[in-house]
Amino acid sequence: MIIILKMKKTAIHFLQFVVLLFGLFSLILLLRFPLLEGRAVNLTLFEIYSDPFILYVYLSSIAFYLALLELVKLLKYIGEDRLFSITSIAAIKKIKFCSFFICIFIVLGAIYIRFFHHPEDDPAGFMALSILLILIFTAVGAATAVFEKIIQKAVNMKQENDLTI
Repeated sequence: MIIILKMKKTAIHFLQFVVLLFGLFSLILLLRFPLLEGRAVNLTLFEIYSDPFILYVYLSSIAFYLALLELVKLLKYIGEDRLFSITSIAAIKKIKFCSFFICIFIVLGAIYIRFFHHPEDDPAGFMALSILLILIFTAVGAATAVFEKIIQKAVNMKQENDLTI
């Protein structure tokens, strides 16, 4: 029994580490990618990072990092055997809302690029990536909505059983 509990804690800590590592990797990618872009060759750092689209990406990435933070919290609740609680439902709801906000931000960014891209640039690759990301975050939002309903039913049943005892 003790070995199983230690394995569970280790798995939860590993998953938290993976989520944090993914967040760190994506942050490095967000900061480094504008410097590697083709049109940034002749620009200063201020010109690169003051581009309206880059600023928009940074603003919209806040929802992504909030979702990662809530995922780490949810994993902590699972490790503490508090999955069937109001706090875990709140974390799941925040993840769901963040995923839908990310979809909205991606759609708005794709519309901006579609109509205001440089005439020499081809937006097809960006549009394909946008569609893929929209599908991914919609799936995440739908899965968390279903997961939320399941956990909510379990919490309601648990509360009903606690009242009858």
